[in-house]
Amino acid sequence: MLSPEIIQTAPKILLHDHLDGGLRPSTIVQLAKDSEIKSLPTYNANELGDWMTATADRKDLELYLEAFAHTLSVMQTQDSLYRVAAECAEDLADDGIIYAEVRFAPELHLANGLTVTQVIESVLDGFKSGSEGRGIIVNTLICAIRSRTRSKEMMEHALHFRSRGVVGFDIAGPEIGYPPSDHLTAFLLAVDSNFPVTIHAGEVGGVDYIREAVKACGASRIGHGLGLQYEIPSNKDAGLGESELVSLFLDEQIALELCPSSNLHIGAVDSLSEHPISRFIDLGLCATVNTDNRLMSNTSLSKELLICSEAFGWDITTVYTLMRNALSSSFISSQLKEDLSSVLSNWYLLNSQTKGNGNERN
Repeated sequence: MLSPEIIQTAPKILLHDHLDGGLRPSTIVQLAKDSEIKSLPTYNANELGDWMTATADRKDLELYLEAFAHTLSVMQTQDSLYRVAAECAEDLADDGIIYAEVRFAPELHLANGLTVTQVIESVLDGFKSGSEGRGIIVNTLICAIRSRTRSKEMMEHALHFRSRGVVGFDIAGPEIGYPPSDHLTAFLLAVDSNFPVTIHAGEVGGVDYIREAVKACGASRIGHGLGLQYEIPSNKDAGLGESELVSLFLDEQIALELCPSSNLHIGAVDSLSEHPISRFIDLGLCATVNTDNRLMSNTSLSKELLICSEAFGWDITTVYTLMRNALSSSFISSQLKEDLSSVLSNWYLLNSQTKGNGNERN
């Protein structure tokens, strides 16, 4: 298996990370004290981090989402949004990430009177500040909440900021009962505007929402997409059969933004060894590894890659494949993809030769 040192050092690409799921516990405590927020379960940063992880690890998506009440409570001012975004960029850079797309839902940050424009500008400014001089580029995906009715408005805001680092659109929140087609107007606007779309689908449900997301709503990436496994024969030696959906994912190389720890914590898989990511990779699907919510899952991209390498026997070549998948499906220009591809290839090809495929512990 890969060593922590080699994974930490490796340049990495991250596509699925929620801003409100990645705060530093110490920042939550300080911001809560500054705003006289009395609702935190504890004001000890270490204890709060433990509480967040324990609360999230209850094998249920809606229970998992309860922890966000506390992070969102301290993200209602321009200064706090700027700080959280800047620290996010710093933390991702410290983990060896060279390009990230971090998503958030502006409509969750309006409780104290901010406008959507103020929210987005504060986050973008924070990412710019936190990225400066750190060898990382952080872009943004705007989310609409799938249980609400503001998706077209959020899509319009995303388009307004497309030249300032907003590179895509998503819907997030509780999945069951809220199909992607509820927001078809927003997605059709994205398609008409040639604006990239990723959609949370098949995280806890089956394949119907995945099929709808890619066929009706124009998604070129799927957040999680675990339900796709039910279209694949359980016998690892069997072919793909007649699954039109799997064939579509293969032919179009529609990316799957997989988040192993988070998937385990919400009960989408019973154990890491049962996660379908290894099967997806073997079949040639465009699988990627992501963090989802770094605070709630007490994780980082390096940790996700490490636990998967231990569970599935991945070597540095597999990690390189995953990073190339992530880069190829990122929502950035062809030129930037070429530039970042050179960074990846230079490092991974060198280290696969000089580190014995990266499998020794230093």
